[in-house]
This record gives sequence, C-alpha cells and structure tokens, in this order.
Amino acid sequence: MRTDIFARLDREPEPPKIEVPRMTRTRLALFGGTSAFYLAIVVAVLLSTWLVTLDWKIMLFRPYQQWPELHAFLDYYVVLGQRGPTAVMVAAWLGWRSWRQHTLRPLLCLGAALLLLNVTVGAVKLGLGRLGPHYATEIGSAELFAGGDIFPSGHTANAVVTWGILAYLATTPRARRYLSALSAVVALGVGLTTVYLGTHWLSDVLLGWAAGLLILLALPWCEPVLAVAESWILAARDRVRERLRDRRRLVPSLPVASGGPRPGFFPQRPAVSEEPARETAGVAAGRAPATRTGVAGRAPATRTGVAAGRAPATRG
Repeated sequence: MRTDIFARLDREPEPPKIEVPRMTRTRLALFGGTSAFYLAIVVAVLLSTWLVTLDWKIMLFRPYQQWPELHAFLDYYVVLGQRGPTAVMVAAWLGWRSWRQHTLRPLLCLGAALLLLNVTVGAVKLGLGRLGPHYATEIGSAELFAGGDIFPSGHTANAVVTWGILAYLATTPRARRYLSALSAVVALGVGLTTVYLGTHWLSDVLLGWAAGLLILLALPWCEPVLAVAESWILAARDRVRERLRDRRRLVPSLPVASGGPRPGFFPQRPAVSEEPARETAGVAAGRAPATRTGVAGRAPATRTGVAAGRAPATRG
C-alpha cells in the first residue's frame, strides 16, 4: 500500500486552483524601497564615497588568506549562484510541477525571471564597466568605465532570483515562508562567498541583492502576459496532436466492395505464389528444354498419352 508521500507524487486529476500573486500595496512599498536602495548604491559608487573605501579595506584584508580552511568548501558553495547549474536544477523541479499541476506557469515564470535578470543586470554591468578586485589598477578608485563587467554581482542576483522563484511559486503560506527564508540564506551566503574569494567588491554584492529582489517583486506585472503565452502554447499543442491523430487514421477515399481490399497509406505488395516452378525432366543434351506448351514443331505431351503415333496403354 502506498503512503501519502508517494501518493502526492502522482499527477493531479485536474489542475488545482492556484492563487496568482498580485501587486499589493506591501509589494509596491517593497519595490519602491528596494529601488531607492539600488539607486543609492549606484550613486555611492559613482561618487567614490565611503562605500568604495570599505570595498578597498575588505579587498586588502584578503579574507581568503585570513581563513584559508574555508576556501575548499566555499569554492563549491559558490556554484549555487552560477546560472547554468542552478537553472538546470530548478527547471527540473518546476518541470515536474508543471506536469503534475497541468500548467506551464512555473516554467514560464522561471523563464521570464531569467530573461529580466539577463537584460537588467547585463545592461548595468556593460554600462558601468567596473573592474573586479583582482584587476583593480588604482587603490581607492571605483574602477568604473574601465571595460569590466563586475557591478552588480551576477552570482548574487542569480542566487536571489533562481532560489527565490521557488518561494514565489509556493502554493501555501507555510511553504512560502520556509522557502523565502531558505532562498535568503542561500543568496546571502553566495554573495558573501564572492567577497571572501575576492571576485567581487562588497558594493557589487549589495547591488546584486537589490537587483534580484526587484525582479522577484516585479513578477506579478508579468502574470497577464504569462497567462496569454500559456494559452497560446497549449492551443498549439492541441492542434499538433489533432494533426498527428488524423494522420494515423485510415480513412478510405473510394467505396470498396464487400470483402475487397481496403486502401491504405502504404501500397500493398504483390502476392507471390508459394508453388515452385515445374521443370521438365529428360531433356537431351544440346537441345532446348521443353516448356509446358511443348517444343517447336512437336505437340506437347499429355497426361493420358505418350509419344505421337502410339496409342495410349490401357489397363486390360
């Protein structure tokens, strides 16, 4: 007998009623506050304020040399912020959920979030062109517009979005609280790990946290577009299935007599006789073999007679 745990792995008979998140006042307030924090970080780096000084102090402190015993573990832990491995893991989980709940919304939400992440974070990275700590050229400088692509931290923003989407798609308040706390811890750890390894400034990580949170907060605005995309994809899938079903049907184009062959898509092979061909025996050497209709100039032999000019033998 199956337990309740294994029973929950089966596909639900009907799509469940899922409450889609809406842009509430609380969410709007969080979006506005995070946007202000985002702009404050950018302005502080552009003006080379105390935040840039703090960046340099942490960089010169070299945490990876202060605590070298953590280096091996954190080299693996930082993979939780890399886009490729995390996207594959989360997409596999959300793909199973899409199959179980008869909806494409989980996968579409993940795709929309990653698209927004690439566009927004990538544009700021290329626009500001900041160099990382390992490539810095002048102590105390913000290292902006130097051809780099380090600000904001892509690892941190990706960790916030990829793991935070699980909390966004949670179907119960309890699961949403637990997943929100778990994704926050993972994203916080990934950001601090990049500072420890010396691959990012602290200000890069702060801006990465803000960038990822803004994408999660803005997802309710994308829900109407995702609903239209889901309807279009499912309708196209149904049309393809119907065409394949029609091709598999064998519908006769002409009336066929009773017991006659029915036309199909594949031509029938001609019937081959199973009876082997007969050969005449006793053909003299140098002469053409006799056929069933006889040889040239001679009458064919019959079953009731022998050579021409002799009467057939009788039983008496």
